[in-house]
Amino acid sequence: MAASKTAIGRRIPRKTDTYIAQTSMAAKKNKSWQTVAQLVSGSRRNYSSVNLDRLNSEAEDGDTVIVVGKILGNGDLTKKLKVCALYFSESARHKIKQAKGETVNIIDEIEKNSSAKGVKIIR
Repeated sequence: MAASKTAIGRRIPRKTDTYIAQTSMAAKKNKSWQTVAQLVSGSRRNYSSVNLDRLNSEAEDGDTVIVVGKILGNGDLTKKLKVCALYFSESARHKIKQAKGETVNIIDEIEKNSSAKGVKIIR
């Protein structure tokens, strides 16, 4: 069941990490990013850990991919992707740069792309 804006608003003060709280607030303000707001404001237990192999298999060249959680450096990336996540391992960040991709924090993508156009969420 999807969480309402009110439920998301009640979850935000419980977040001890200010980065998570700010990301939740920014996503909550924009209707296009409502799904991301629900995921970020939820339990950390539900965050994803995604390896580069999975990104390589599920995304097309030039996609903007959102991962609510952490990107891990296992595997190789052969596609040029814009990867937005809460956290990145150093090896993942390095391999994405080698593939001529871009690593962006989710909050920065919310500010740049307020309509969430061309965004693909990987859980």
